[in-house]
Amino acid sequence: MTFTDLGIETDLVDALASQGIIEPFPIQQQTIPLALTGQDIIGQAKTGTGKTFGFGLPLIQALGTDPGPGVKALVVVPTRELCVQVTEDLDLAARNRPTKIVSIYGGKAYEGQIDQLKAGAQIVVGTPGRLLDLASQRLLSLANVEVMVLDEADKMLDLGFLSDIEKLFAQTKPTRHTMLFSATMPGPIVALARRFMNKPIHIRATDPDEGLTQANIEHIVYRAHALDKDEVIGRILQAEGRGKTVIFTRTKRAAAKLVEELNDRGYSAGAVHGDMTQEARERSMAAFKAGKKDILIATDVAARGIDVNDVTHVINHTVPDDHDAYLHRVGRTGRAGKTGIAVTFVDWADMHKWALINRALEMNIPEPVETYSSSPHLFSDLDIPAGSKGRLKATPIPKAEKDASHPPRERSRSRSGSAMSGDSSRPPRERTRRSESADSGPVQDAPAASDSAEVSPPAAKRRRRRRRSGGAGQGGGSSSSSSE
Repeated sequence: MTFTDLGIETDLVDALASQGIIEPFPIQQQTIPLALTGQDIIGQAKTGTGKTFGFGLPLIQALGTDPGPGVKALVVVPTRELCVQVTEDLDLAARNRPTKIVSIYGGKAYEGQIDQLKAGAQIVVGTPGRLLDLASQRLLSLANVEVMVLDEADKMLDLGFLSDIEKLFAQTKPTRHTMLFSATMPGPIVALARRFMNKPIHIRATDPDEGLTQANIEHIVYRAHALDKDEVIGRILQAEGRGKTVIFTRTKRAAAKLVEELNDRGYSAGAVHGDMTQEARERSMAAFKAGKKDILIATDVAARGIDVNDVTHVINHTVPDDHDAYLHRVGRTGRAGKTGIAVTFVDWADMHKWALINRALEMNIPEPVETYSSSPHLFSDLDIPAGSKGRLKATPIPKAEKDASHPPRERSRSRSGSAMSGDSSRPPRERTRRSESADSGPVQDAPAASDSAEVSPPAAKRRRRRRRSGGAGQGGGSSSSSSE
């Protein structure tokens, strides 16, 4: 089956084919025909299986080959990274049309985003906060929105975003076409979503013979000691066939610390977390996608915004809070049908969390094996070469360069007359220790600088004594009178 068979127009099909995207994924096969008819949809499929084109292609096609200026479609996403990623995918699909797409998210200057809106952008991809901000300033009008999409809808309808989502829906017309997509869609979220939709169809694009986790991802779970994790990670990063790797941490501080540690060990690592500026986050993500850095350390802020097909390993530095977070994290690998490896570290104190995740996902790993950096099964499980350490080997310095940078000790003693290789007629300088000069008197040949250096400390002490004794009067009373 091809995208043409699903009813997608030729120019959109050609745009996808130029990037090697020929055959649709199951979620696209099931949602695109319905979406083209204007049917409200709740689409659910495992991460990395093409949900963006599942709603993006019908959305672009619905606007026509030459849409007029003004916002007619709105895609709401929970994170800045996902906002950028969705915009890039829609730009790819619409490259043969004059359709303009703009990203609206916080952390960047307003001016560029406002200029794109004023230039007539028809599709807006944005995060709730910045969208409402521009709407309140009357710089963004949602009155003519015909299609509205919530990507990662389970997160968008969570309590943290719900009030903002309600405000955005209130600014659109009730006859709009609404689509919700996510990898996980708990029952309460589905019930809540129906408030904003008109008789939606819930589509689950999963293989009935496949488990709740992706079959093309190998899941490895270790019970690890916190003080040994960095060394274990360093050895995993030397596994055979390892490509780009994403490491998830629980806190921003842990992410920053791990980046510094891995770079010190000789690896090329970048980070994405909430304490970084948006510009720094985008630079780090761009370097990871371009292959300039092959390790990305992130908090859950990036668990829904990293769409890189060649990620081979995901490492959970700490166990996620729940099974949905686990699925979104490990879903950064094994994308677009490729295989991947997900390694999770479980601290002793987090065994209860892992028990809940294991039960919810039916992973059948109730007791993670206790693992250290020296454990033989670590090397065999992850195909790590024997003898690998957690630090890359330093390049040996050639002996000639080492001798040049560290000359022999004899050459460093050039100030003594016996070791000087220059003027032999100059007599050796005689030096006398302080204890010797006290017995035999001052050394006449000693330079003035050394004299002053030796005399000044006692003088300083005498001055301090005068200050202490002079507290009772200028004449310098006794120490007992000054203390009184």
